[in-house]
Amino acid sequence: MKIFTIPNKSNSPKRSRAAEWGRKCLAALFWLALWQVLYLAVQQEILIVSPVRAFGRLLELAGEAEFWITAFSSMLRIVSGFLLGVVAGTLLAALTSVSRLLYDVFHPMISIVKATPVASFILLALVWIESPYVPVFTAFLMVLPVVWGNVSNGIAKTDRNLLQMAEVYQFGIAKTIRRIYLPSIMPYFTAACTTGMGLAWKAGVAAEVLANTKRSIGGNIYNAKIYIETADLFAWTAVVIVISVLLEKLMMRLMKTVGKKYNLS
Repeated sequence: MKIFTIPNKSNSPKRSRAAEWGRKCLAALFWLALWQVLYLAVQQEILIVSPVRAFGRLLELAGEAEFWITAFSSMLRIVSGFLLGVVAGTLLAALTSVSRLLYDVFHPMISIVKATPVASFILLALVWIESPYVPVFTAFLMVLPVVWGNVSNGIAKTDRNLLQMAEVYQFGIAKTIRRIYLPSIMPYFTAACTTGMGLAWKAGVAAEVLANTKRSIGGNIYNAKIYIETADLFAWTAVVIVISVLLEKLMMRLMKTVGKKYNLS
């Protein structure tokens, strides 16, 4: 005797996604409404502009070719620094996990980088290197400790029983890394990259502001502040937020795809 069950439509994936988007839209509307209330309370565009004015100015900027060149230039600098930090942090984590001597050598340096204010690094970098490379260097320094710490933690928490099994069955270094270490490290690596992307954008744009880098988002924010163009300031800040969020989503999707392909997730 077959028993037929009626599917629960309320728990379907489509309805769940629709409900999630609905909640996100409501949250966005709440903050936009709060922004509008603040604007109406202040009534001074030199201090705060309305969401409509900021969005309108963003559309005006988006209609200019220089806007896209500037946004791409900043993205290229900051993403370059981010990728350098990810690669260097991962390699350093692997080396310091293997050698206690290397850990003792590099740990104080990583601690100093974590403790030093970003502004200090930016000002020092302005003395050492040319202005266009300051955002790259700053983003690199912000990402390096985060990736190093998370990957090191992932390596340290790898299941020792699995490592012993790999040794008994003579997996070899390459197979042990792929089948045991990578699945263990992947969640920590993903968290490091997600956090690092946000830090890279914050630090990178701050470096562009202080260095007044040409054809950069930070340079335009600096000019907006100097000439008291509040609408431009809000518009360029929105650009930073949008690009950072989009890159973070793209990175998460890429990592999920890679994880499924190589059975790391």
